[in-house]
Amino acid sequence: MDLGLGPGRAHVLEDGEIVTLLDTNAVIWAHTRHARSRRLVRLHGRRYVSPATVLELQMLVEAGRITLAPKATVDDLVYNQDWLLDDPPAVAWFEQATTVGWTRDPFDRLIVAHAQLRGWRLATGDGHLIERLGAGKTFEL
Repeated sequence: MDLGLGPGRAHVLEDGEIVTLLDTNAVIWAHTRHARSRRLVRLHGRRYVSPATVLELQMLVEAGRITLAPKATVDDLVYNQDWLLDDPPAVAWFEQATTVGWTRDPFDRLIVAHAQLRGWRLATGDGHLIERLGAGKTFEL
């Protein structure tokens, strides 16, 4: 599967299917049925979640910064019928993260690097990420 279809088009597969990596906020909004998640319903193509999102979600729950639905776990958010958990090669992923020096948020850095490594667009509501990556590499929520 060749994802390198040129600048701004790398997130489109040869068969025309679009591939999108969901930012942590996208997963949270989908879980809570937040209004900003409505655009995800209309998002066509393959959707993935990063292992960095798994860790970030767990840390947010442990810190009390987010509350999950009763009896829900982080696994319930991650292992969802609407997306898959991707497993990028760690060395390449972390090397890519060293090039994302414009953010000091380690999770943003890893998630952006994941999307860049795979050539996928990023679904996010984070204005800073949208501004830095540009409209062609993001799906704004």
